[in-house]
Amino acid sequence: MPINIKRPIHPFLVLTFFAFLLSPLAEVKGMEDPPNGIRTVVIDAGHGGKDPGAVGKKGREKDIALSIALMLGSYIEDNIPEVKVIYTRKKDVFVELKERADIANKAEADLFISIHVNAHTQPSASGTLTLVLGQHRADENFDVAVRENSVILLEEDYEITYEGFDPKSTESHIMFTLMQKTYFKQSIEFGDFVQDQFRDRAQRKDLGVREQGLLVLAQTSMPGVLVETGFISNAEEEKYLMSNYGQEIIASAIYRGFKEYKEEIDRRSNLSVVVSEDPSPAAIAETSMATDQKTDQVLFSVQVASSKNKIATEPSSFKGYSQVRVIQDGRWYKYLVGEESNYLTALEMCKSVKADFPDAFVVASRNDGIIPLKDALEEINR
Repeated sequence: MPINIKRPIHPFLVLTFFAFLLSPLAEVKGMEDPPNGIRTVVIDAGHGGKDPGAVGKKGREKDIALSIALMLGSYIEDNIPEVKVIYTRKKDVFVELKERADIANKAEADLFISIHVNAHTQPSASGTLTLVLGQHRADENFDVAVRENSVILLEEDYEITYEGFDPKSTESHIMFTLMQKTYFKQSIEFGDFVQDQFRDRAQRKDLGVREQGLLVLAQTSMPGVLVETGFISNAEEEKYLMSNYGQEIIASAIYRGFKEYKEEIDRRSNLSVVVSEDPSPAAIAETSMATDQKTDQVLFSVQVASSKNKIATEPSSFKGYSQVRVIQDGRWYKYLVGEESNYLTALEMCKSVKADFPDAFVVASRNDGIIPLKDALEEINR
């Protein structure tokens, strides 16, 4: 059914919008990075209880989302203990959208991550997608917003709670879109980190970061995203998302995206990372000479970190490791230890490095450039 975009905006929505502008949530503090970095994250498992969410041939969105959310929280709690993790639900219960946002707001969280599973009328649709609060730009995107926001229809007195919000109204979504522009940039930034991990490490189809008029994000007073982890309407992806292996891969990808985002926010908050100075002309000349002397030999190293901003390769920045080298790979700086011509030797080294860097893994390089590990292994085994 077509949407009537000429219908007048509901007066309650206008009042809600101006009330927001005058409220503490609209203060300029949200335009800046948290002064103490990322200290509290709220993980929201979508749907639950009487609301199953999207349903596949065997699986239900609410169950998959909960499993991934609990795994994600566990990874953060185990590996970044200084971050407090709060869950909107830890079991199969129905939680209203407003209550989910209230949990995050009362905790004064620095980030809100909502976990969901996608669905489409075309069974071939596949891939991961991260949504941030914004105006929908295509009919298919609007359909996702309508599906996620229609959860409020299961709530009692939703017309009063959400002050006239209509989940099928274009005007409603535009109005709520305006409410969180304060946190738009940070939300996009975190979404980019997550999608990079989905694509590069988890090997999932990357559908990018997109804007949506999502009610659960509109009512939170911090950066936030809604992660669509795959399509339950796609038989292959449903099987993957229902498997423990698939859920671990998805959860670990979101965790690594969170870890990189936190490191970047901490760096900008002057917490721990030492930023390298611009190199002197002599250093540039020395680096250029060293590059000229490189051969075409394939080398295997252990990657211990990556960042979008270059940091000093000093032992104090890398848990005491010396001789850390950095390779620029596209828009990323990747930090490596060791140079081995033998892949098995690099694997053994990686096992040792993981004691200090749990996410470490083996990469291949040639002439100070990262090359696909698969291609490197095929080349040395010819």
